[in-house]
Amino acid sequence: MQKITTFLWLNDKAEEAAKFYTSIFKKSKILKVSRYPEVAAKQTGRPVGSVMTVAFELNGQKFVAFNGGPGFKFTEAISLVVSCKTQAELDYFWKKLSAGGEERPCGWVKDKFGLCWQICPSAIFEWLSGKDPARTQRVMQAVMQMGKLDIKTLKKAYGKPGR
Repeated sequence: MQKITTFLWLNDKAEEAAKFYTSIFKKSKILKVSRYPEVAAKQTGRPVGSVMTVAFELNGQKFVAFNGGPGFKFTEAISLVVSCKTQAELDYFWKKLSAGGEERPCGWVKDKFGLCWQICPSAIFEWLSGKDPARTQRVMQAVMQMGKLDIKTLKKAYGKPGR
């Protein structure tokens, strides 16, 4: 059982968001849709029977999307990282998650719901936390010049120790 579940507050597009995300990631599905009961609808101003939460899984990771109204919006202070083994995989997620949203620098996209994603090579954290500061610096400089990350360029930047 998953101990921590990511809870996403949206204005009124929880079901649309869950369907969008589950269409992109393999091994994903909608688990349950709950609707506003009368007592909660009265307190929130939501219509009785409208979608309240949508529980869903992305590649085995559980999430809940909540139609909570316009009180809160996503910011870059929180993002979801998608680790990609190949450039083709990275390109796929970049294209899908940025559709209707916004491409950002350094491997980030903001999707059409305002949620931020980092689309990264699987090895990026190894490259950025290595013991050789020269290698780490070269990788960081390369990342800072990119929108969508290019694995081949980052591998080349990581290159040989101390050069």
